[in-house]
Amino acid sequence: MGAGKKAKNVGKNVKGKTKEATGRAVGNESLEAKGRAEQMAGDAKQTVQKAKDTLKH
Repeated sequence: MGAGKKAKNVGKNVKGKTKEATGRAVGNESLEAKGRAEQMAGDAKQTVQKAKDTLKH
């Protein structure tokens, strides 16, 4: 996986975790859900990149 894409996906996960924690702390369910969704998107993209790398080798 390209280092840039990996960093972007990890960043998306971190951003999602921050949103989720903030939403939970202030009682904002919408923000909490957005954070979880962002984490899932980052995980999915990372999985796709890993699969592409596996097929290349």
